[in-house]
Amino acid sequence: MRELSLAGVYEIIPARFGDERGFFTETWNRAALAAHGIDLDFVQDNHSLSVPVGTLRGLHYQTPPMAQDKLVRATRGRVFDVAVDLRPDSPTYRHWVSLVLDAAIGNQILVPKGFAHGFQTLVADCEVQYKVTAPYAPDCDRSIRYDDPAIGVDWPVAVDPALLSNKDRAAPLLSEQETGF
Repeated sequence: MRELSLAGVYEIIPARFGDERGFFTETWNRAALAAHGIDLDFVQDNHSLSVPVGTLRGLHYQTPPMAQDKLVRATRGRVFDVAVDLRPDSPTYRHWVSLVLDAAIGNQILVPKGFAHGFQTLVADCEVQYKVTAPYAPDCDRSIRYDDPAIGVDWPVAVDPALLSNKDRAAPLLSEQETGF
């Protein structure tokens, strides 16, 4: 487990035990995270499939009191995963960090409350699964434009608006909303 360049955002690479049949891994272990001072109560698992290369999902977050910690992994393919600091009092407010999540490696990203999250597919037919610490709450659900110039995420694949959801195409800039953090 290693902390990335934004405090509280971690890459986790669970051990894999493999042979000619395949592999076995523990994708989440409460005691292992607690040994690093992270004690989270996950309440929901989510699973997405993105077929075309360059599909972008994000940048998403939920406001308090339904803010979510997320433990994200690619279970098929590779994605460029992003976390954006939304905490106005943080020295890294509006900064972002990225990590390529690769199903072949099994690495994960832990995105804490107070961050927006998004990803872009690097290959076709990507599946992403993630655990969250609060259930989906439509009244607290928010999005930020993927191309907000105040954030400046450098997406690796040219963004095709046809590969965005209606929600993501219509997302406001960060400056146009209160995050609650």
